[in-house]
Amino acid sequence: MGFGRKNEWIIPNLLHWTNEPSEIHRLSLRKEALYREVVVERGLEALPGVHTFLERLKDAGVQNCIGSSTHRENIDTILGVLGFIGLFGGIVTAEDVSHGKPDPEVFLKAAKKIDCAPSQCVVFEDALAGIQAARSGGMKVVGVATTHPAAELQMTDRVVGRLDELTVADLIALISC
Repeated sequence: MGFGRKNEWIIPNLLHWTNEPSEIHRLSLRKEALYREVVVERGLEALPGVHTFLERLKDAGVQNCIGSSTHRENIDTILGVLGFIGLFGGIVTAEDVSHGKPDPEVFLKAAKKIDCAPSQCVVFEDALAGIQAARSGGMKVVGVATTHPAAELQMTDRVVGRLDELTVADLIALISC
């Protein structure tokens, strides 16, 4: 229910901890600091096929950008732990947007960051709020069956279990239809 949404929505609406903006902000920062500590301490494994797919994009000169509801420091930590530094052309995070998913703002800013028209973008999403955001932004969507089973992601343009199921030609075909 909260996958893909900002803490500023999750804390008051899903967890019902508080509606006070300063307290939401404090709790959000603490929650994310604890998350980063766990990631650094225990490590993290990328989903199978992600590194191969990112290398394919890089080798083909395909622009890409992270568009996420989490904090930039989380993304930087994750990229470092996974060894993914340099595989993305840009990053747009919670700090860069006023509205979280399902609003398309994060994806529209990501497209702009890499100078790409939304209609020429493919968003990879595992969260229903993110799929809705990408659709609202006029983008194609690949549903990644991790958080939800493939059957729940049929509103996307394609569903995959692993990103390396896709080729660059598959992405070109998606934006051409």
